[in-house]
Amino acid sequence: MIRGWNLARLFALCAVPALCAPAPAFAWPVDVIVDLEADAVSIRKLTALGWAESDNPAVVEAERLPSGELLLTAKGPGRALVLLYAEGKFAVWRVRVAPKGGAVKREDGTAELEAAKAACPKLEATSDSLTAHIADERCRSALLSLFQTDAYEARQLELTFEVPVLQAQLAAIDEALRPLGVDGLKLSSRGAGLVVEGTATPEQKRKALWAIFKNSVGRVPFDDRLEEPKPAPERRTP
Repeated sequence: MIRGWNLARLFALCAVPALCAPAPAFAWPVDVIVDLEADAVSIRKLTALGWAESDNPAVVEAERLPSGELLLTAKGPGRALVLLYAEGKFAVWRVRVAPKGGAVKREDGTAELEAAKAACPKLEATSDSLTAHIADERCRSALLSLFQTDAYEARQLELTFEVPVLQAQLAAIDEALRPLGVDGLKLSSRGAGLVVEGTATPEQKRKALWAIFKNSVGRVPFDDRLEEPKPAPERRTP
């Protein structure tokens, strides 16, 4: 059995997540939920930000300003994920955009929580915290569905894993990466964490990070050792 990070302790080091750099973790659930109204603009000050990308620019666009701040531009009602990357670490925010004068679309996860309780016998949950022991794939799958809702943010979890579950999760990530054309990547697990090594272009790296996040559960340590391909040497003409 491997214990994941105590996220309450981790986030105690940064009481205001919106002012923090991306945390050294990966996987569902999101780190922060941000609510905006259509056509609104929000600038967030972060301690570090290399780049940001929205998975649904029709809902919200994400951009790193020259000042290093994050610019969120709400384009239309809906839900989107924003991936933030800095200094070998990444985090994912949920942005919910409401129509003008209306309310955001919320997914409270009530049904998913009941399914997770059935699949994970040692799960304990309140409205603002969840503790679970992930002993098998059935439990992991149920939590994956739950954590895609708005029920919990990463700082509210404390999870432990059996080793076969982490191995199965690693295989699921590897399967998701295959069709993305990122053959230069090598995945391995170290304790409860994931190590990513090899070479990848910036575009390939973004695809890989999205795939890792969307196919994982647990917010455990992430070690980014990816390097950009070296340019081919110039040919000298005689």
